[in-house]
Amino acid sequence: MMNSNGSSGNYLSELRREMVESQIIARGVKDPRVIKAILEVPRHAFVPPEYIDQAYNDYPLPIGAGQTISQPYMVAVMTELLEVQDDNKVLEIGTGSGYQTAILAKLAKEVYTVERIPELSQRAQRILRKLGITNVHFKVGDGSEGWPEHAPYDRIIVTAAAPDIPEPLEEQLKGGGIIVIPIGDIGGQILVKGIKKNGKILKEELFPCAFVPLRGKYGFN
Repeated sequence: MMNSNGSSGNYLSELRREMVESQIIARGVKDPRVIKAILEVPRHAFVPPEYIDQAYNDYPLPIGAGQTISQPYMVAVMTELLEVQDDNKVLEIGTGSGYQTAILAKLAKEVYTVERIPELSQRAQRILRKLGITNVHFKVGDGSEGWPEHAPYDRIIVTAAAPDIPEPLEEQLKGGGIIVIPIGDIGGQILVKGIKKNGKILKEELFPCAFVPLRGKYGFN
């Protein structure tokens, strides 16, 4: 386990650089804004203390309450697919650890994030405050229903698996907006990118993935 002195911080920064080069850039992520955001956000701040030494390895880690922090490569790919612009309002379904939230906050004007498990939302809020990130709005509730009060959104990202795009999220996405979501059953899913045109979402299926299920009215019961 790393101690909390300066050399530990340097060591973790070096691991972060290596992660970005070997797991993200080397595997095809090209967007310079996404790469810069991932270099800036300390993933180790979002994992439980016993996993700090594994924070920059390319796999999910448990964060409590049966949830995980996503694999760094998957965070990078989903963020790149979202094509976030700096004037965008982004809705994130599944705050989880807050790591994906922090990266979105570096790229967007405002991030609205919904988490059904109160202790995870509260923990993420504490971490983002500590990192000085102030353009994120938190809600505890059923993510499958979105956050209608602040709709429409330019971008929506769902970090849990759903049987299909939840109807409220379709409605809350702005025309021309993009949604990225894993769709399938609890055993495995396909990552899908959808673009809203003429009131309908045109879906592109990308590659297999595995996420925890989205629980709620328009997700898995």
